[in-house]
Amino acid sequence: MSRKKETGTEMSQVRSTIIIPNYNGIAHIGNCLRSLEGEPARVLVVDNGSVDGSRELVRDGFPWVRMTVFDKNYGFCRAVNRGIEASDTTYVILLNNDTTVEPGFVRALETALDGEEDIFSGAAQMVNMHKPELIDDAGDYYCALGWAFAAGKDRKRENYGKSREIFSACGGACIYRRKLLEKTGLFDENHFAYLEDVDLGYRARIHGYRNLYVPEAVAYHAGSASSGSRYNAFKAELTARNSVYLAYKNMPFLQLLLNFPFLLAGFLAKQLFYTKKGLGKSWRKGIMRGVRLCAGKGKGQKVRFSMSRLPACTRIQWELWRNIWYRFWL
Repeated sequence: MSRKKETGTEMSQVRSTIIIPNYNGIAHIGNCLRSLEGEPARVLVVDNGSVDGSRELVRDGFPWVRMTVFDKNYGFCRAVNRGIEASDTTYVILLNNDTTVEPGFVRALETALDGEEDIFSGAAQMVNMHKPELIDDAGDYYCALGWAFAAGKDRKRENYGKSREIFSACGGACIYRRKLLEKTGLFDENHFAYLEDVDLGYRARIHGYRNLYVPEAVAYHAGSASSGSRYNAFKAELTARNSVYLAYKNMPFLQLLLNFPFLLAGFLAKQLFYTKKGLGKSWRKGIMRGVRLCAGKGKGQKVRFSMSRLPACTRIQWELWRNIWYRFWL
């Protein structure tokens, strides 16, 4: 079914809006949009001031795609938030510009959330585009060391075919229940990019909602289309800053004290890791920026603790400890 042949009845049955943030994605955005032809969803590209021709490619080559254009790069979070605010469907689906999807992607994600109102998000099975026998991301986890990690990264795809509950959904290919976003709030724009999806999933867990891995929805991911490589100074610094902010923001004071030895060990281990890659200075700079963010404008974003949330926080703490071991075998 081509976009040009969709009827009014078919469009009235659309329940999802696919939001694709784009920044200089000329190498991938065309293939991404072509893979979405025939999927039962509206598509909105939010362009972060691209100057490589990708914005014009979308405008001229895909007239069925809506587009919002920024004057410069405001980051993943603001782009996605403007897209969510512009949508009016039951679900919103986030998709990186360097992905392509298998047919049935949208319906698989929607079906996973249908019927159970406490399911906040569903993470697609993200597959390595260059080595499709390997997983890129099968759901995200967060542990007491302050590390967020993707289940199945660079492991055999055949072992990740079952649905399960996860800590959070990777924003590269996932679905959110829009009405629950009104309760948790949207993406925290202090993040700019990196770990913003873990932060949102964490907030949903504090509210008592669940996140699922949906292996039936398959997206192939090229990886690092915006930052340029898997490890670089920009990513190292921003990830370090956001790692500090993520823990500070979501953990009540007593939980921060409880986890401080683990967090310290985890950040020191990351310092050694990035130093070996020649990025130790960027990591240290990011840590200091994170501390300043927590003491400054990030202070007002801290999630308030209440006794009604104690059961959820207790479950989360158990998972933070458990996920240390998951990091090495999940």
